[in-house]
Amino acid sequence: MVPRIPPGAARPSVLRPAEARGAGTLGGVRIDPHTHSLASDGTDTPAELMARAAAVGLDVVGLTDHDTVRGWQEAEEAVAATGVALVRGTEVSCSVDGIAVHVLSLLHDPGDIALAELLESARTARLRRAQAMVEGLAADFPITWESVAAQAGDLSTVGRPHMADALVAAGVFPDRDHAFASVLHSSGPYYIHLEVPHPRDVVGAIRAAGGVPVMAHPFAARRGKVVSDAVVEDLAAHGLAALEADHRDHTGADRAHARALARRLGLLVTGASDYHGRGKPNQLGENLTAQEVFDEIVAHGTLGVVWP
Repeated sequence: MVPRIPPGAARPSVLRPAEARGAGTLGGVRIDPHTHSLASDGTDTPAELMARAAAVGLDVVGLTDHDTVRGWQEAEEAVAATGVALVRGTEVSCSVDGIAVHVLSLLHDPGDIALAELLESARTARLRRAQAMVEGLAADFPITWESVAAQAGDLSTVGRPHMADALVAAGVFPDRDHAFASVLHSSGPYYIHLEVPHPRDVVGAIRAAGGVPVMAHPFAARRGKVVSDAVVEDLAAHGLAALEADHRDHTGADRAHARALARRLGLLVTGASDYHGRGKPNQLGENLTAQEVFDEIVAHGTLGVVWP
């Protein structure tokens, strides 16, 4: 068994006094460890994301683009100017029996070959899936592969958010949410399952790369089917570190469920915005991670935090 982060272990704070605005509570130090930039399906460049994080009073932000680390360097270069500390990570695509699962890899070694190959494989799978979905959508709606790719830009791998943006640009839907609620939903006629690894393998690869694996929005049923508690139990036994309980797509009952399950399995509990810029209504800092949890994550990650 891969050892998990021991819950409740006493450790000194890793937040430096110069960066801390408070006494380590959600009302003081503000930590949002799950966001996206133009490097995947967000609409802000990494530098713009860092500037917006500063504008809303965040102390720490995590850049976790889907299956890529391509935004890290630009975000790192913005740390000094913005005064916001950076947690480098990625959101890794995986699935169980056709159910999409997302695992954040925080503070892993970007030079780890096995994890880098896994991320490259996921990006390739995303591209192939996107091409097939756009072909189906183009038969019924006024979009093309070129119009979808133009929404992604040079940094991003084309995905459903870019299809949604193309549909919005064509006047089919008013925004991404409406597109995802209908033709791009996982139960819709145009959806194609993404062929990606089992989260057990992803968690193992993250741990082997020195990262801290966090299951993102585990019970967000509004997105589609969610996995059973038994799947989470299995992931915990193989090294999962935390559950992201506080997320916009979780109901109050979902959050309580995630907390109770985390407590039973000895997992940490995080909260985050899952900010995507203009692509989603999620606002930076709308959900946060407690400082003591952040301290645990940093203590067990291979990669350091980039401090101002």
